[in-house]
Amino acid sequence: MNETYTMEVAGVTRSLPLCPIGNDTYIAAFIMFSDVELTIACAKALLERVPEYDALITAESKGIPLAYEMARQSGKNYYLARKSKKLYMKNAVEVDVKSITTANVQKLYLDSGDMEALKGKRVLIVDDVISTGESLRALEILVEKAQGIIAGKATVLAEGDAADRKDIIFLEKLPIFHK
Repeated sequence: MNETYTMEVAGVTRSLPLCPIGNDTYIAAFIMFSDVELTIACAKALLERVPEYDALITAESKGIPLAYEMARQSGKNYYLARKSKKLYMKNAVEVDVKSITTANVQKLYLDSGDMEALKGKRVLIVDDVISTGESLRALEILVEKAQGIIAGKATVLAEGDAADRKDIIFLEKLPIFHK
């Protein structure tokens, strides 16, 4: 088996390292951190495909570069669901999330001020990769609790069965690998 998977997304080619997640099962690690060229290209390509929206939301941490760049290019604000409750957060709302890339159930937190800012707004949920959809579902719950309106759900890569979903906008399919 190759140690990397090479793919093109938004006109940019990258070799992604393969990482084991179980017996004979591997995922390709797609990391936008520190890759400005890739982040700018993916944000631009997604913005060309998404519906009208008023604000963006993503989960900490791998979706941050994408959400920031989409916000910068569109001029719309973005909000961040944090993985831990910070001291500045007042009356934060929390939801559970179980991701394919983490061993344990985690929580996502959204500050009450951010909840108020999303109320009645069309919110675009964004992430770098959607696989099981668990992080996406947690973000949907937070938007619903904030009384926001989900305008759409967008990701750079749809991994495995997520590519068959009709409710997400994505740039490319990412396979799951088996030895």
